[in-house]
Amino acid sequence: MESFPEGHPDIHQHKGKTCPVTGKGHQFCPPQAGDSRSVCPALNAMANHGYIARDGKNLSAFDVTRGLRACYHLSYPLAYFLAYVGFAILHKPFGRLSLHEIGKHNAVEHNASLVHHDTPDNETFAPVKIDEKLVEALCADVRPSAKEVEASSESGARFLINADDVARARVRREKECGSIDKVHSEIARGEMAIILGVWEVKTETKTGIPMEYFRRWISEERMPENWKPDHHQGLINTIRRSSKIRKAQTALLEQEAESAPMTEKC
Repeated sequence: MESFPEGHPDIHQHKGKTCPVTGKGHQFCPPQAGDSRSVCPALNAMANHGYIARDGKNLSAFDVTRGLRACYHLSYPLAYFLAYVGFAILHKPFGRLSLHEIGKHNAVEHNASLVHHDTPDNETFAPVKIDEKLVEALCADVRPSAKEVEASSESGARFLINADDVARARVRREKECGSIDKVHSEIARGEMAIILGVWEVKTETKTGIPMEYFRRWISEERMPENWKPDHHQGLINTIRRSSKIRKAQTALLEQEAESAPMTEKC
């Protein structure tokens, strides 16, 4: 029998929602050898916490709908829309799939991801590996910065990310990777609009989601410790938030266009 160093995580198989190591409930367990994962942190976190099958395989649209509602407290219309439209785009409206299939290039998946590299030429599926340098760049797009928040005299100041920060990150990534089409632009904004609504908090000077939540989720694909939902995140609210990100992106691009001639003169 193969031996492992002391402290090495348990090697086990996932056969359903309950992890044989963590036991019942929705404790975090990272993917094991043979598990399927996608380019979507929301779905990966659901699998890592057992809101859908932990191995990420043989999933139906109903499984995903139920998982989205239980994990993120999405409204039924929003969860249903995300799951069934996603499965339809992948040509499996009433079929089953594994999480890695969601990464099929230019279906639901798109280039200019915030934390993943683009799909290499002639590849069918996008890479699922998270680039920590891209995570750091994303964190650097947030205003005010972590250091500025720490130095703030505001009572209850927190390092938050909001729609303006997401817009800044999207503009940067699309400069780095090239622009994406309108449909995938809406998908990219919608992905972030949902989570901005799920974890939103307010301070004296900013409304957004805690960066400790967001970073844990997008980098480790893990839900915040001790977080409990206090509202349903709905479809209309998500559309409004997505629109806010789009308008912020447009404003940033317009500002850059206006400042470009001045820079050239200098």
